Amino acid sequence: MGLQLYNTLTKSKEEFVPLEPGKVRFYVCGVTVYDYCHIGHARSAIVFDVVYRYLMHLGYDVTYVRNFTDIDDKIIRRANEEGTDYRTIAQRYIAAFYEDMDALGVMRPTLEPLATDNIPGMIEIIQKLVEKGIAYQSGADVYFHVESFPQYGKLSGRSLEDMMAGARVEVDENKRNPFDFVLWKGSKPGEPAWDSPWGPGRPGWHIECSAMGSRFLGKTFDIHGGGKDLIFPHHENEIAQSEAAFEAPFVKYWIHNGFVNINNEKMSKSLGNFFTIRDVLQQVHPEALRLFVLSKHYRSPVDFSDETVAEAERGLEKLYNTLAAVKERTPESVDAQVADKTLQSQDAELFQELTALPQAFTDAMDNDFNTAQVIGCLFGLQRHLQRFLDRFGQKKLKGPAASLARKASEALQHYAQIIGLLSLEPEVFMEEEKRLKLKATGLTEEDVQRFIEMRHQARQAKDFEEADRIRQELEMKGIQLEDSPRGTRWRVSIR
Repeated sequence: MGLQLYNTLTKSKEEFVPLEPGKVRFYVCGVTVYDYCHIGHARSAIVFDVVYRYLMHLGYDVTYVRNFTDIDDKIIRRANEEGTDYRTIAQRYIAAFYEDMDALGVMRPTLEPLATDNIPGMIEIIQKLVEKGIAYQSGADVYFHVESFPQYGKLSGRSLEDMMAGARVEVDENKRNPFDFVLWKGSKPGEPAWDSPWGPGRPGWHIECSAMGSRFLGKTFDIHGGGKDLIFPHHENEIAQSEAAFEAPFVKYWIHNGFVNINNEKMSKSLGNFFTIRDVLQQVHPEALRLFVLSKHYRSPVDFSDETVAEAERGLEKLYNTLAAVKERTPESVDAQVADKTLQSQDAELFQELTALPQAFTDAMDNDFNTAQVIGCLFGLQRHLQRFLDRFGQKKLKGPAASLARKASEALQHYAQIIGLLSLEPEVFMEEEKRLKLKATGLTEEDVQRFIEMRHQARQAKDFEEADRIRQELEMKGIQLEDSPRGTRWRVSIR
């Protein structure tokens, strides 16, 4: 049946058929670079990273464009507050954006244009609209006249007449209609400005993506994505200005991700529940945040709380622990040619999960990128694999048993990596997770080793009461000790 995706424009799920066979042209609205990214940005970036990865997995030649808005009122305001220029602010937060995205395993798009590098193209589109009588100059500004585009509202499902009837919009004498939107802003004293036929100024926000999308992907392209908050007015305005200027459909499929709520409330600085990505990653492993995001369907709202994130962390640890156990208890080289019947004889349920995974993965992803269903399949395989390992106690696996465990482990990691999970070696993840959790205890690795050595000395002196006291003290701080013939290992379990 192929990939089916929900198209916001048609309000229905449709079969994905690219405009050009074998190729996909894909645009996502990027961030305005005046501050650090928050977890809402993380969700959007991860969602569209998965779309990008899956399209490539299907064999498409994908051109993925995600822009940076590097000129804006907020950027100018921040620059004025710091006594610097807008370029310094933009460059600082673009660098921070990359740090955050790299940590989250978000792949770089094909192209990442800056708005300020594309102003001539914006001016060209505005000129077309003015010449057609669809845009008009008022003072130093240029506005798009929404009543000149009869299909205005087709993406959001809003009627312009209904909006006007129920609007509580301040009267702006410069506009013909309260819903007319700015295409070009005349410059104010001290602001950055570019020359234009209407005087010095800078572009409005909405025109940016029309110019960059058409420049890099064509007048009509396959997919445009963004958060639900962009449907109206941003994406609605993009459609109006693009289709009015080029007299062609702008985008075939529109994809929008749902919101992130904090403890069932809308995220807001005024409510004090606003979290930047880098703040969250001080306490949460990046892959755990990614797993948390992908555990819900991308169009559904997702609730961010200590418990929901801790649940994602526990789940990720289970996956990596199982991978680590297979790696530790099977030979590096196993017989890859073992017959299916032989593998099935080792554990019929595990073999069934393993053989069903490729189709289950494809069915889930083809169903409007249903990563929540994919993750359910991954955990299903992990549970059966862990049960299989547990049957052998701590014994090393050999022969067909080792081959089955390795095949299941490799499949688990392979399909997880298509959506950007299980990208690390298990021991690397465990070390990173241990260091991250250790920070919350207030202890250092040296502190823990010192306690372990004190306990070792107490046990040697047969002072078992003191040894138990040290173990209990560490447990109160969130440190669990595990004694084995190879020595004492420790882990952090504060969440």
